[in-house]
Amino acid sequence: MRFSRLRLNGFKSFVDPTDLVIGDGLTGVVGPNGCGKSNLLEGLRWVMGENRPTAMRGGGMEDVIFAGAASRPARNFAEVSLTIDNSDRLAPSGFNDTDQLEIIRRITRDAGSAFKTNGKDVRARDVQMLFADASTGAHSPALVRQGQISELINAKPKARRRILEEAAGISGLYQRRHEAELKLNAAEQNLARVEDVLDSLAQQLATLARQAKQAARYREIGVQLRRAEGLLLYRRWAEALVAAQEADAALVERARAAAAAERAALTAGKDREEADTKLPALREEETVAGAVLQRLTVQRGQLKEEAQRADQAIGALEKRIAQLDHDAEREEGLNRDAGETLAKLDSEVADLRVGSEGQEERAEAASEAARIAAANLSEREAEQGRLTEDAARLAARHQSAERLEADASRTLERHRSEAVRAEGAAQEARAALELAAEDADEAEAALSDATALAEAAEAALVAADAARADAAAREAEARAEHSAAEGEAQALRAEVAALARLVERETGADGQMLDHVRVDPGFEQALGAALADDLRAPMAKGEAGSGWAALPPYSAPQGLPDGSEPLARHVGVPAALERRIGEVGLVPAADGARLQPLLKPGQRLVSPEGDLWRWDGLRAAADDAPSAAALRLQQLNRMVALKRDMEEVGSRAAGAAEAHKVLTEALSAATADDKAARTARRSADEAVAEASRALSRAENAQSMAATKLEAAELALVRHGQEAETAEEALEEARTARAALPELAAARAACDAARAAVDGSRADMIAARAREEEIRRTGAARVRRLTEVERELGRWRERLANAEGRSADLARRRAQAEAELRTAQAQPDEIAGRTLELERALEKAEARRKAAADALSAAETAFREAERAERDAGRGAGEAREARAAAEARRDAARDVLQSATDAIREELETTPDALLAQLEADPEKLPETASIEHEIARLRRARDALGAVNLRAEE
Repeated sequence: MRFSRLRLNGFKSFVDPTDLVIGDGLTGVVGPNGCGKSNLLEGLRWVMGENRPTAMRGGGMEDVIFAGAASRPARNFAEVSLTIDNSDRLAPSGFNDTDQLEIIRRITRDAGSAFKTNGKDVRARDVQMLFADASTGAHSPALVRQGQISELINAKPKARRRILEEAAGISGLYQRRHEAELKLNAAEQNLARVEDVLDSLAQQLATLARQAKQAARYREIGVQLRRAEGLLLYRRWAEALVAAQEADAALVERARAAAAAERAALTAGKDREEADTKLPALREEETVAGAVLQRLTVQRGQLKEEAQRADQAIGALEKRIAQLDHDAEREEGLNRDAGETLAKLDSEVADLRVGSEGQEERAEAASEAARIAAANLSEREAEQGRLTEDAARLAARHQSAERLEADASRTLERHRSEAVRAEGAAQEARAALELAAEDADEAEAALSDATALAEAAEAALVAADAARADAAAREAEARAEHSAAEGEAQALRAEVAALARLVERETGADGQMLDHVRVDPGFEQALGAALADDLRAPMAKGEAGSGWAALPPYSAPQGLPDGSEPLARHVGVPAALERRIGEVGLVPAADGARLQPLLKPGQRLVSPEGDLWRWDGLRAAADDAPSAAALRLQQLNRMVALKRDMEEVGSRAAGAAEAHKVLTEALSAATADDKAARTARRSADEAVAEASRALSRAENAQSMAATKLEAAELALVRHGQEAETAEEALEEARTARAALPELAAARAACDAARAAVDGSRADMIAARAREEEIRRTGAARVRRLTEVERELGRWRERLANAEGRSADLARRRAQAEAELRTAQAQPDEIAGRTLELERALEKAEARRKAAADALSAAETAFREAERAERDAGRGAGEAREARAAAEARRDAARDVLQSATDAIREELETTPDALLAQLEADPEKLPETASIEHEIARLRRARDALGAVNLRAEE
């Protein structure tokens, strides 16, 4: 399986779509800590079916979605796409249609994750099996994470077995076998539940026969239900009456709140107008102060100039005087406009006051007319209500009499026909009772035979289970032994191959002396310390060649010190090394330093641990420089020992495999015997169950036939008595109906009263409309009068301010002329006037600052007043809306009360006398609505249950 591309979008730190192209050869990702390298591996495992949040380093699977940063918002989904090269068409059959496979996994917040393969929705199990068939997956050892190498080295044989199975390409088969076992276990459990359900149904049939006797309670529960429903209607009527009263009180409260809110809005408007009137004067003062300051600043600049620029200052003063003349003319025009506006407003005030005369008398007359019309309407409505109640009462009596007569007639016919059917049912029940008794005897005999067969099948099944369990235990032990031997052999082969590669890599091309040396196990360090890198030298070729040359031994050996052992006893070397190895002694590490002074030229001592003492005084500890030659010699000895162990383990694995094969065949035979025994046991159980069900059916049929016979006989007697009672009730109903008065006259009187009420209502509505119009016109005239008077005050104040501004302009013009004369004076006065001008500037700056602060405070007060006015207007609107809502609730409560009154009036016509007596005696002691509704629900469930039981019993 070759991966070609990994695409991440919104996955962890990859907020933007990111592609990782995986080409042929080695693809690497290099970056600092925290750049997202580990997220790539986690994305690959996630798209391959990883479902553990902890494997994604999160508390939940939604933690893989990008959670946002300081500069980027959070994402609502994450998606990872993996593209697989399938040009060799090695994918499973369901995914082998195209040259490329694109596997996508997408997760959305609060919606879970989903998989797609080439644009088609697939299950997570399908994706996991796709990778398992390819010997990889989210949990594959091929995906090496941090710390996994040490885990594999220290892994148990079971974990190593999983690696070998994946390498062999059979991990998918193990998963399929596991799923097949789960399905088989579920099928066996379903079969067991089906048998339990069949037994339960047989018991339910017997229970239903007993429950049929409860049908007599049906009528009693019906009476109780009718009584509870009447109580519920009365309780709902009482609650509707209380709700209507509360709605009326709420409407009054909302009307008061609306009036208060409107008054608050008027007050806020007055405050806003007062704040508005203060602004013009403050703005004018701020403007004047700014102009004075600006003038003085210009004068200071002019005074600092040289005397020859005095002509320019004179020109500027002349322009200022002209501007002041123009401002004076404009102020005079504004004063004329203010006078004309004041005249118009005075005229409008006079007109409004003339129109307000006689307003109270007109309003009182209209109110009296509306009151008289309302009184007439109330009298006619009361008369109409009385006539309507009389007519409704008479109509109800007619309907009740007709209904009683019809009910009595139908009851008489029904009981007569039911008596005939009860007689026929009794005869059928007697015949069915005799037939059910015969079937019960036959079913008992069949059950006895089936029970004997089931006991024999059970004994055979117990024996087969025991044999199969013993065979399975022995087969499992043999399989474990075989697997252990195979695992050990595989491990030895792997280690031998690794050592062989190492030895082959270290073997010299010229045939180094190390390749011809053999040493006993445990003495490799000693030989490596004695010869060290000299073992790397090759055998000498010819007289001029470099390397070890074969020389004859010494004629008279020098002899090693006492207490040492020749190393040559533990090693095998070629002839070229006999001189060298004969002068090396083997001593314990503790004796080397003591014996070193006794060495002769060319001799040396070594310890088994690798310590060295030479004749010339050189000492080398074993821990200082481990010899490469010693390591190679250890590897060669280890490889020889491993080969011997591998032969032994191989023979043991072959024997275990043969034993496992024999026990597997025995287990198959025991499984077949157990399956046959289970089939026989299942057949016997089915026969017992069928016989038991037949016996239960026969007993139930016998019981039901007896019950039907008893019910038919009781019904025959009951229907005869009920027919006599119904005949008497029919005669009484006919007599009561003939005694009732006519209904047409009462209905005609009701129609006449309704027409009179409609006329009175129209008069009352017209009178109230006239009254409302008069009051609304008077209120509007009063509001307009108030507004006009307020405007008059503002215009008068504005006129007074204009006069003050004209005087100020005249004063400023005179001052400008004086400055002009001053500017025309001699330059000698410039210094003195400059000092005076600085003092004037300080005063002007203080004046401008004070004027600006006052204007800012006034504008803030004006904005606050405007805001308060808006808030008050909004509150008044909300109060009016609340009043309208309260009126709607009041109307709805009255409608509910009227419907509850109509319902209880209709119900009381057919309610038992006992209920009427209770309602009239003490209606406050009735239960609450919730308890009554709970009782009605309980009675209805009981009635429905009894009806269903009665129906099944009759069937």
